[in-house]
Amino acid sequence: MTQPLILALLFVGTFLLGSIPWGVIVSRIGFHKDIRSEGSGNIGATNALRTMGKKGGAAVFLLDFGKGLLSGVIALLVAGHLTEEGAFAGSLVMAVGFLGCVWGHIFSPWLKFHGGKGISVAVGYLFFLYGPLWALAEIALFALVVALTRYVSAGSVAAAVACPFIGLYLFWGQWVAVGLITLTALTVIWAHRSNLSRLKHGTESKLGSKAKERS
Repeated sequence: MTQPLILALLFVGTFLLGSIPWGVIVSRIGFHKDIRSEGSGNIGATNALRTMGKKGGAAVFLLDFGKGLLSGVIALLVAGHLTEEGAFAGSLVMAVGFLGCVWGHIFSPWLKFHGGKGISVAVGYLFFLYGPLWALAEIALFALVVALTRYVSAGSVAAAVACPFIGLYLFWGQWVAVGLITLTALTVIWAHRSNLSRLKHGTESKLGSKAKERS
């Protein structure tokens, strides 16, 4: 099997893993409702918390986070195999998996290429892409911004903005990998475009409040 084909299969595999719409599955099986018709309509953990309570929100977060972790494990195994063969830099392989799982979550084929906003799955993957220290730094930045503003979306966008800069620091000179990481982060920011618009107009829901608009 050629090395580019392995990379393509890694992308497809992490995309499909990332595309599992746990928010919809948990809402239907555990709460007998469709999260897409509740609150903001988003399938992610924040809307799950608002519409299904702490148990529903925690379940969706952990399952989405788990998609990122598992995608990271798969990519790490592939990276180890390819770098042993002297093929691709491990950072490139990991960046391909990162793009795959986050795009799968945001553009889920099971939901007509709609989905969540990519934060939970991305953070899970960052433990393998950047390592625990930098992943925890991203979580700390997210938590700090949310604590100061009470806007989950503001924390999410702040973490996404920081992501390429950390990648640039860790993978300086590995420009394709940095480019894929940047593309992934920009996609997450794009997925928050409705939140950014509401933040601009002062109509975004704060943490602990009920979502007033569909995302």
